[in-house]
Amino acid sequence: MSVQPDLRPWLDRAVEIATKNVADGGGPFGAMIIRGSELISVGVNRVTRDLDPTAHAEVVAIREACRKLSTFTLDGCVLVTSCEPCPLCLASALWARLDRVVFAADRYDAAKAGFDDLAFYELFESPRDTWDVPVAQLAVGAHDAPFEAWSANPERVEY
Repeated sequence: MSVQPDLRPWLDRAVEIATKNVADGGGPFGAMIIRGSELISVGVNRVTRDLDPTAHAEVVAIREACRKLSTFTLDGCVLVTSCEPCPLCLASALWARLDRVVFAADRYDAAKAGFDDLAFYELFESPRDTWDVPVAQLAVGAHDAPFEAWSANPERVEY
């Protein structure tokens, strides 16, 4: 994939935001949601600052953009981030229905700095029964009742 030239200044800015966040006591990640030439939101890594393992820069930017635009879908928008999104952030971008994700550093750069992005990508490629944290289904009698209720609700909002 080639990066459109108009996104390079946004990538430079994402790297600057991430670097400044380190100086401010946060993690080395910065992200923005862009729509056309408009900056919709900015997010920085706030994991240690907020004691929230989900407060990754991309997730923070997605949450803010959704609040600002009063929607849970960000079609028409691009996620620009200082580093390749980890699996959590990539899944968040997919759920947000972003048009595109563009990043500067990659999972290998993050791993060199001590972050688990690469390890998590590798974990997801291995069978679940080899994981250190067990993840398994334990079906109960009404395990599909929430989905039946959802399917039967004529007022549901699809997402």
